[in-house]
Amino acid sequence: MTNCALARTPLLLSLLVLSPLMPAHSRAQTSPSKVPAISPAEQQGIDRDTAQHFGDAPPNPAPRARLSGSTRPGAVRAAMSRVADWELNRAQPYFDRTWTWSVLYTGFMAASETLNNPRYRDAMEAVGENHGWQLRSEYPNADDQSIGQTYLELDMQQPSPEIIAPTQAALDDLLAGGAAVIPANQAKIPWWWCDALFMAPPVWSRMYAVTHDQKYLEYIDQHWQETSALLYDPHRHLYYRDITWLHKTDPRGDPVFWSRGNGWVMGGLARTLDEMPASYSHRDFYANQLHEMANAIVKLQDPHDGLWHSDLLDPVDYPLPETSGSALITFALAWGVNHDVLDRGAYTTVIEKAWRGLVQQIDTDGRLGNVQQTGAGPAHYLPSSSYNYGVGAFLLAGAQVADLSAHPGKKRHPLPQAP
Repeated sequence: MTNCALARTPLLLSLLVLSPLMPAHSRAQTSPSKVPAISPAEQQGIDRDTAQHFGDAPPNPAPRARLSGSTRPGAVRAAMSRVADWELNRAQPYFDRTWTWSVLYTGFMAASETLNNPRYRDAMEAVGENHGWQLRSEYPNADDQSIGQTYLELDMQQPSPEIIAPTQAALDDLLAGGAAVIPANQAKIPWWWCDALFMAPPVWSRMYAVTHDQKYLEYIDQHWQETSALLYDPHRHLYYRDITWLHKTDPRGDPVFWSRGNGWVMGGLARTLDEMPASYSHRDFYANQLHEMANAIVKLQDPHDGLWHSDLLDPVDYPLPETSGSALITFALAWGVNHDVLDRGAYTTVIEKAWRGLVQQIDTDGRLGNVQQTGAGPAHYLPSSSYNYGVGAFLLAGAQVADLSAHPGKKRHPLPQAP
């Protein structure tokens, strides 16, 4: 990727509309049981994802399960096991290195530890071995780097030079000036879309944790800062998906903030901070941004089901809860509390309500519903809609929620110290 840092200028900030956020509960609500019509373009996305085996949206799914939405560790693990086992049995024949699978793999790694079940970890090790521990492309963009998170976590558990060598070589090539293709209508920066902040920075922070070479943290800092300067609204404390969304509005004239896009960023902040040393000079920037986003996002939580809508500010046109974004948000909030980055008293009730809402999306067979298909912004979907990245996000959330109840104040992964 080319290293073309953007300045944080008043002109850039003036591109952002400055009307205040409106909490979801202050707007008229449409019943979640009312399923919006699927447009032809949305149906094409559903069909494409189904053809690639990311998941599907059957017209007649199993009924919803009657699982406890409690945050007690046993109840959380039961829900996680139901979903993880269904997904592994369904999806394992199709495992690949596409970003959707990479997100699922992060969830399986978390589930393996929380559930004390090596089956999930062993499946991830098989993925690495099958692909020779290679990333998806020679000069990988953020999506194609994302599988490196799982490779590096496996190495952190059982160090092996052959595991990290291909990922380290690819990252070093990027540091030396290698570049992936950037769409013509986007900013010429490596992380030009907010989703990238979940996909790539946690790879670089884990590479730091393995090598203790600060150049990997410096790369994160340079490119996260330029993405933040471009896409982060400093007044609303939410991210636009990419520059094409800076001036788009909903039917009421409000800006469009995608729940999964903001979930990607919050989840990326948590997973990056997870391996960023407490002594790192710029660490407060990431902790503060998680603080700001958490404070903004809780005001948009649906008061009825505890989740978030595909368009954070527009529950009228997007009435269904959206599970993948909600799970990423829940993960980040619970991670923040577990790691003393967010205040336990301020966020515990929000997390508990969100977890109950997530568990209500599980069918009797273990399918996790209401996951929006892949895309670049808010869209409509069916209640049965389930895709691998949504399951990965759910398992990440569950691992942190189980920790929240089992060990108040415990840091799940002690923060590494700079050598």
